[in-house]
Amino acid sequence: MKVVILAGGGGTRLWPISRKNKPKQVQPLVGNKTLLQKTYFRLRRGVRAADIYISTNVVQLDQVKKQLPEAPLKNFIIEPQKKETAPAIGLAAFKIAKDFPLEMLTLANSDHFIRNEGEYIRTLKLAEKVIQQNPRQTLLVGIRPTYPETGYGYVKINKIFKQYGNDEVFYGQKFVEKPDLETAQKYIKRWDYLWNSAIFCWRADHLVNLYKNHLPNHYRILSRMSKSFGLALEQKVISREFVKMKPISIDYGIMEKIRKFLVIPANFDWADIGHWRAVKEILAKKPEDNIVRGRHLDIGSHDNLIYSFTGKLVATAGLKDTIIIDTEDALLVCNKSRAQDVKKIVEVLEKRKMKKYL
Repeated sequence: MKVVILAGGGGTRLWPISRKNKPKQVQPLVGNKTLLQKTYFRLRRGVRAADIYISTNVVQLDQVKKQLPEAPLKNFIIEPQKKETAPAIGLAAFKIAKDFPLEMLTLANSDHFIRNEGEYIRTLKLAEKVIQQNPRQTLLVGIRPTYPETGYGYVKINKIFKQYGNDEVFYGQKFVEKPDLETAQKYIKRWDYLWNSAIFCWRADHLVNLYKNHLPNHYRILSRMSKSFGLALEQKVISREFVKMKPISIDYGIMEKIRKFLVIPANFDWADIGHWRAVKEILAKKPEDNIVRGRHLDIGSHDNLIYSFTGKLVATAGLKDTIIIDTEDALLVCNKSRAQDVKKIVEVLEKRKMKKYL
């Protein structure tokens, strides 16, 4: 098994902590270790360091390396520029398939939170077994929804594909975009709708063939790059060719085009730490709890996330369902239900060329 950690994202919905020069994956948002470190050491419970690859871009490379001094330098896969997930995953797939075409490649996002780590590793081992027996299949680890989340994609499953001991593997029927609240409430009452965790698994050579079938222009460019792998001019060729690929996500470029795929419903707690509300819900033992980092004085407030990174005292009174993030140069205050809209703040900052805050 080869695992690719995707560590090149921006995390705009976690502004003002997540910035271009220090994105969310290198920040300690839910504990003392950063999200990237948590992802790496979670995998190390069942995967050799030599089998873990880190996909990032040239701008973030130094920071990512500092986070993971244990990772072999040859396992860093470097994008010359950010081009969405299909080019990034394609580069990793072609590199791995050149030397290990018959091994399973699985994706691990660096901003995922997983509580039952032993069960997570067990599920990856099960996925490896399924892929070894069915090398022309795409497999997704799905998550049983625990509440009607509108910020996640969903996957609809169908009949059982095969039983593996106590585990059931299903046929996937379709991927569903982020639903509205009414639709999400319907989904959680049904057995056949799961959260799309983006934990995808393929045999490496099969993933390369999916690029050939569904993203032929990307396939041709990646094929030219692959001829340089292992040679002195490798990075020069990658820099020249990578920029020719159009930015597109793997979801739109490949996943939504495939007709057959398998799904394992997972039995571990999972969350995508994509916005501040997710941070609050992960850390709160009870929904009404205040989650606080830094100096805080309160009178009668509940269900808030309050992070102060400045040493400044933050005082609250009668506050509810609110996010407060205080940094040296920016203060975010928003209702918890509007956590997704923080991305829009970043978009306005970019439009107004307020680069110092990005």
